[in-house]
Amino acid sequence: MRAPTSARCSLVVNGQPLRVSPGDTSLETALADGVIAPMTGLFGQGAGPASRRLPVRARRAEAVTLSVPDPDATIRPVKTPARTPARTLARRTGSIDTVTALAPRVLQVVATLERRLPFEPGDQVVVTLEGGRPVTLTPTLGVEGGAELNELVFHLRGECAEDLTALFGCAVEPGRAVKVKGPVGNGTYRPGGGRLVLVAAETGFAGIWAIARAARYVEPAREICLVIGARDPLDLYMRPSLEWLRATGVTRITLAADRHRQRAPDVRPGPLTAHIPSLRATDVVHASGCPSTLGAVEVLAAAAGARYYPIPLEPGA
Repeated sequence: MRAPTSARCSLVVNGQPLRVSPGDTSLETALADGVIAPMTGLFGQGAGPASRRLPVRARRAEAVTLSVPDPDATIRPVKTPARTPARTLARRTGSIDTVTALAPRVLQVVATLERRLPFEPGDQVVVTLEGGRPVTLTPTLGVEGGAELNELVFHLRGECAEDLTALFGCAVEPGRAVKVKGPVGNGTYRPGGGRLVLVAAETGFAGIWAIARAARYVEPAREICLVIGARDPLDLYMRPSLEWLRATGVTRITLAADRHRQRAPDVRPGPLTAHIPSLRATDVVHASGCPSTLGAVEVLAAAAGARYYPIPLEPGA
């Protein structure tokens, strides 16, 4: 309240008398006489009290809006890798063409079919001669690498054709009718990554030779390690094939024989499995031979975590 402008008046503030001039307020007079202390921060006089800083509020996450599924919408199926289709078992007929010697105890039998039988390197077929029993064998190539499309070439143990009678249950001679069905087995050559380790015992080289030759054409840059063994070094009949492999860049080829008689300098002594290199988890191992050889290689492959594809031999083959 302002004091009257017509005359001065007296006020008592905090027990002290004040004389208020015309035009002044009682608050201004009290401040001028020092009766009350000025209030800092008001009306621009001094700095006001520091404001209490409130913590920054976290930004509220936006609400997620879920859309209601449309019942009329088409549901897309999840894509899954396609399964490998089962192979068709084909049947062919033909006849025995030739029986020739490759080594003192190894024979090559060639059968000519009426039509080509579709199969891959490492596959096996079931062969039945007229009057005989079915035998599972592995088609291959000649040691020089040749074979006609409608021919099946087999490497078998024996000194002469008569030695094959016990295997087929009948005489093996040119002109005898033959029935073949296939492919069968799980030793098929599979192109892909990783070192290719090929192990062959005796005439198990038949399937290994087919795989090795195909790999040099399909994957010329793929590393190949070849280990071949026989009881007698004279039965290592595959030297022409090995020369071709070396000419195409395969350098890791090991020959082994149990017997020391007439052993060539490049043939190592001891069992075949003693010369298999240290396997890796990325290796792909194909082995062909007797059950004991396949079992030993399987143990080595399993210990390293390598993929393993056996090609078993019929007893006596």
